[in-house]
Amino acid sequence: MTGTMQELSTAVSSAPDSIDRGHVWAVVLAGGQGIRLRELTRHVYGDDRPKQYAVLTGSKSLLRQTLDRVSRLVPRQRIVVVTMAGHSAYVTAELKHEAPAPHVLEQPRDRGTAAAVLLAAHWILARDPAAVMVVLPSDHFVGEDEPFMGHVGDVLGFLDRQGDRIVLLGAEPSEPETDYGWIELGESLPGSGPSQLYRVRHFREKPSQAMAEELYRAGALWNTFVFASRATVLVEAGGDCLPALHERLVRLSKFLGTEHERWAIRQAYELSPRANFSQAVLERCPRKLAVVRLSAVSWRDLGTPRRVVKTLGELGMQPAWLSTLQPSPVLAAR
Repeated sequence: MTGTMQELSTAVSSAPDSIDRGHVWAVVLAGGQGIRLRELTRHVYGDDRPKQYAVLTGSKSLLRQTLDRVSRLVPRQRIVVVTMAGHSAYVTAELKHEAPAPHVLEQPRDRGTAAAVLLAAHWILARDPAAVMVVLPSDHFVGEDEPFMGHVGDVLGFLDRQGDRIVLLGAEPSEPETDYGWIELGESLPGSGPSQLYRVRHFREKPSQAMAEELYRAGALWNTFVFASRATVLVEAGGDCLPALHERLVRLSKFLGTEHERWAIRQAYELSPRANFSQAVLERCPRKLAVVRLSAVSWRDLGTPRRVVKTLGELGMQPAWLSTLQPSPVLAAR
């Protein structure tokens, strides 16, 4: 075993059994390119900014809404925004008035959500061996921040007692959507706390239409891709499910926090495989998963123009750009 591997193994094995809230970190995934929404954001802004940097609902960008939401539970100095090369101008504009500002972890290229999540896990673990991570996409709509983050707090309490799991937040579906991941519930878990948690029987990422309809009838939940876990558990899951990516991230770990960090990340990403975290990790380890059912929370993945327009209609919002959008080929994207 290499020295770096030994150090990582020591960090994993020495993590405490209970959670100190001073070790809770938030990871905000803001590296997506928003390709399916690009025509809409171009219509609104005149440029190709990814959707997380756009104001689509309310008066704040989706990234700003996410940062404000998670700051109810996690201080700014333990928030990590994972971005992409080419996003720096948008990120700087969003964070220029922050004090203290969240950490920004820039990926040199798009290697999928698995690389984004696991890079953040290694980066945080290098600073805090007892870290617990709450992972949130930056491009979703949440209507009720307080109960939403209340569920996250309940999940952290559950991880105090059963810290070897990855706990997902599942939303009640309104239709048999094929673009989402679906979570099939197993039996309830004892000692869940205020928010009832369940085992996960199966996790199915972007099923066929027939399967989505079956899951909808069976009472499965949509995966919001908001989840919490100890950083050590995520690193171990990466080693089990994505050994090639894991090896590269372990090798760069000794450079994290040094002047060579950016160089090491570029090297690690150069030949790393592209992987979707839901498919590569969550689908493959249902026994390590648990799920809490969101209640009293409106959640939407604003992945397509039609979903954005539908959400605005449900909220009774009529931004100025909406009247110039309809009718438009932009809405043809599902």
